[in-house]
Amino acid sequence: MRTLAITQNITLDGAIDMLGDWFDPQEQMDDPRMAEEMRRQDEACDAVLLGRQTFTDFRGFWPAQGDDETGISTYLDTVHKYVVSRTLTDPGWQNSTILSGDPVDEAARLKESDGGDIVVTGSVTLCHTLLAAGVVDELRLFTYPVVQGAGRRLLPDGLAVTPRLLEAATFADRILYSRHALR
Repeated sequence: MRTLAITQNITLDGAIDMLGDWFDPQEQMDDPRMAEEMRRQDEACDAVLLGRQTFTDFRGFWPAQGDDETGISTYLDTVHKYVVSRTLTDPGWQNSTILSGDPVDEAARLKESDGGDIVVTGSVTLCHTLLAAGVVDELRLFTYPVVQGAGRRLLPDGLAVTPRLLEAATFADRILYSRHALR
């Protein structure tokens, strides 16, 4: 069975909404060790699962980044993207599939198919749904030393889990990466 992992950039107070300028994807690639970790994760992942809003935000931004030195644009063009939506009819981005069924059932079906890791990023509502249903295997968090004081949180209210730390590292002298098993 494939691993379903949520990968998020997050503040110390648990916010994943980027209300300030605390996150810059270029900074991640400026640290060679962090860039290596990102490449390692990308190589293990052959499917990205996104909610409609994150998908349309990504679709409107990343394909237009012709001079993207981070490699994110190229990666997102080539990886298979699954978008959970009941309103989209045409994804309008190569290697994309619309999943219009129940998000938990769709995620479970993807996990049972052949392939590498499935990663969810952004997509707060989808993350909350998948976490509450217990189908997420791992959290992969890049924690920034910022207390934002506002914004949507990664973990939904009422969720009680006991994650098991699998690995941790510090990058760019300020970003803590931690990977946690939930199952």
